[in-house]
Amino acid sequence: MVNDLDSKFNEAYQKASKLKEKLPPDIMLKLYAYYKQAVKGDKFSFNANSDLRNAFKFNAWMQLNGMDENQAKEEYINLVNTIIK
Repeated sequence: MVNDLDSKFNEAYQKASKLKEKLPPDIMLKLYAYYKQAVKGDKFSFNANSDLRNAFKFNAWMQLNGMDENQAKEEYINLVNTIIK
């Protein structure tokens, strides 16, 4: 059963995925990190052969270490709602 937070999270993800405008890199990193923390939690994985862009993405995610998945979903939703008014 999908709870209210999950449906709001999925709705925010759909909105963000359909966004046409280019977002600043720091906002993109935050969206990525909150999303990864929300769906994977602290189960980090990193390919050592990754490029610099992926290293930045991984670092942004690692900074959320210990954040509860539900809190990450809420942060993701809030960020999407500030971008898309």
